[in-house]
Amino acid sequence: MNGADQIYREHLERGVFAIQHCGGCGGFVFYPRYLCPACGSSDLAFEEVCGKGTVYAATVARRRPDRGGDYSICIVQLDEGPRMTSRIDGIPPEEVHIGMAVQSVITKDDGDEEAGPYIVFQPAGES
Repeated sequence: MNGADQIYREHLERGVFAIQHCGGCGGFVFYPRYLCPACGSSDLAFEEVCGKGTVYAATVARRRPDRGGDYSICIVQLDEGPRMTSRIDGIPPEEVHIGMAVQSVITKDDGDEEAGPYIVFQPAGES
């Protein structure tokens, strides 16, 4: 692992959710890249984001109970613009729905020492 992906993961290791921001067009970029997909600029810098978003698409992955049970797979549109694939924790996967407000959480899979921290989402509190 090197480059932009490594920098993204180093931020997560420090407990910071940061994605790239383009100095050329002003857009945010996710998944980490070397060039902005909107304008082609290489002026990409990591910037901490609020971690809030909205469920754009969702499905339920079925798994036997002895292997952890069912879980959600979703695409979340971040408030900053980009979409990312993740899962929603904290509620049954059948309750995840399109349009649901969510908040990111940095987590680490305790069962895999090789896996680094990653982003999951939880339902956002009522405002």
